[in-house]
Amino acid sequence: MNTESIIGDGTKVERKAPTLPINHRFLEPEKAVKSITDMAIWEKSEAYMEYTGFIATLNEAIKGKPLSVDCKISDNVKKMVELLDKLDKMIDEFPPIEQPQRFGNTAFRDWLLKVKSKSTQFLQDAIDLQLHLAIPEIKVYLEESFGNATRIDYGTGHEMSFIMFLCCIYKIGVLVIEDNVATVFLIFNKYLQIVRRLQQTYRMEPAGSHGVWSLDDYQFVPFIWGSSQLIDQPRIYPPVKFLEDDIIDKYADEYMFLSCIKYIKEVKKGPFAEHSNQLWSISAVGSWSKINQGLIKMYKKEVLAKFPVIQHVLFGSLLPIRRFPIQH
Repeated sequence: MNTESIIGDGTKVERKAPTLPINHRFLEPEKAVKSITDMAIWEKSEAYMEYTGFIATLNEAIKGKPLSVDCKISDNVKKMVELLDKLDKMIDEFPPIEQPQRFGNTAFRDWLLKVKSKSTQFLQDAIDLQLHLAIPEIKVYLEESFGNATRIDYGTGHEMSFIMFLCCIYKIGVLVIEDNVATVFLIFNKYLQIVRRLQQTYRMEPAGSHGVWSLDDYQFVPFIWGSSQLIDQPRIYPPVKFLEDDIIDKYADEYMFLSCIKYIKEVKKGPFAEHSNQLWSISAVGSWSKINQGLIKMYKKEVLAKFPVIQHVLFGSLLPIRRFPIQH
């Protein structure tokens, strides 16, 4: 599917997107990793290769770039941001209710219910008519991106669901390679702002937090992509500078990593080395490229190799659990 797109200076470029076979059958995604032994199937699956490859591709695309970089913003990127704007505004309709317990405000359930009732419509508005057959498959990833309604918690599995949603909209050709930078800086960054707002508004619990020994209570990928942004950036070098309050205040709007640190400092009290020990340890690493590589390894080990996270992952036709074909 090739679509014409007009970029900033008014020139038209041909946007090449992958074409799915005409007879492609979309599937409603479902869980497939039912036991620890299924983890080996997941780690050799097409979904695993697609997902990790997608993170690596976007990691490369934004290397050394601040959020304010002049990047191409296609109509399809704008439509995705508009979709997220709608979800963001809907939070206003469901203010937290007075309730005895401190955590897990039940108004979150009402917000999420509304999201699920509107997701099909919002996606129909955001993507071309000829791709509407994909909506029952991709909308599930979107709906699972904001937290669990029963437990009123949020964690790296929900973040993963949103990245899988992005991966799927690439696979159906809504977004293409020219959109890579804007996908992280506009779409994913907007998503990050929404989930932070949800965490604060509804006092959401961290899902499966490891306490001080995990990177962060809620997120992981913005630290990966955020550290890539800081490669060869003399302003925040050596990396230990990311702990300095004046550096955080000055650059949090430019670098995702620093916006994550700023958010942690706003929501957690006490010495940083105590409540965020892993991040504090990372500050001693000599270069951002080492940090970036280390975080990708850590993500594969601490998130993608953990059964409590992967048992909730959904697999369909775009991110299948079948074994990744070996190229001969």
